[in-house]
Amino acid sequence: QVQLVESGGGLVQAGGSMRLSCTASGRTFSSYAMAWFRQAPGKEREFVASIIRGGGITYYADSVKGRFTISRDNAKNTVYLQMNSLQPEDTAVYYCAAGLKAQAMVELRGTDYWGQGTQVTVSS
Repeated sequence: QVQLVESGGGLVQAGGSMRLSCTASGRTFSSYAMAWFRQAPGKEREFVASIIRGGGITYYADSVKGRFTISRDNAKNTVYLQMNSLQPEDTAVYYCAAGLKAQAMVELRGTDYWGQGTQVTVSS
């Protein structure tokens, strides 16, 4: 069992930056690929970014490519999402997730564990 706890959300102005963190319990963090998803009001949950277990390969949604960066620190059981040039359309609840394959999570498949989510609001 893996428990995921997100932090770092809040309110930011358009054009600003924010970093989300997700810390996992247990000693198996490095066994999982990790990902970030988001869900805006009235919309379905969508993939944002994922990273393989060792951290060397990452995947991004087209809407965030070049603005967001996913990274992980396996020694700290933590995955990060650095978000730059934020826009109002980035407003959503952001969830971190753990799964076996980063590429599968791009298609919302193979996600085994979810965090509770953290709200990100970007004002115009």
